[in-house]
Amino acid sequence: MYDEVSEKELPSSEQLEDELVRVKYKQRYKKLLKTTFFSLLVVAAISVLIATLFLPVLEIYGNSMNPTLENGEIVVSIKTDDLNRGDICCFYYNNQILVKRVIGTAGDTIVIEKDGTVIVNDVLLDEPYINEKAEGESDIQYPYTVPENTVFVLGDNRETSVDSRNALIGCIDVEEIVGKIVFRVWPLSGFGGIN
Repeated sequence: MYDEVSEKELPSSEQLEDELVRVKYKQRYKKLLKTTFFSLLVVAAISVLIATLFLPVLEIYGNSMNPTLENGEIVVSIKTDDLNRGDICCFYYNNQILVKRVIGTAGDTIVIEKDGTVIVNDVLLDEPYINEKAEGESDIQYPYTVPENTVFVLGDNRETSVDSRNALIGCIDVEEIVGKIVFRVWPLSGFGGIN
């Protein structure tokens, strides 16, 4: 009688093989899951590092850069302090990041007339990126010479933008510059480079 009970409790070789396959599958699945998780974690960490150090991604708030950049758009910038006239830059101001267009660099002489016409180094500035000229809120004396290691910036929406025309912001120190905006990623209809 003991032999009958033992035979009934022992699994067949087929059951043992099935169980072995199941255990091996479970081990492979856990290993694959763990490897995938750590791979995704490393990719995420590298992405955050690159975005923070080299390619900051920003969301545009406000209307000071209309029509070039509009509220809610998402843009990518390149870390650099080598800016030229016409470049769009982002910079720190009062723990915020503002976005404006570079109009003058160190040593340039800026004049903004009452009708909003901008003259840089005695040359009328061609500004196809603005819809309307406006003097805006300006409390500095013209002609204005841009100090060393700074840039003079204006928003493309001259009527509403608070920028270097206002002594509160003034010229932007190159150390405060986060980067140059080069690419729009959202909305998809505007995906591409920015001029």
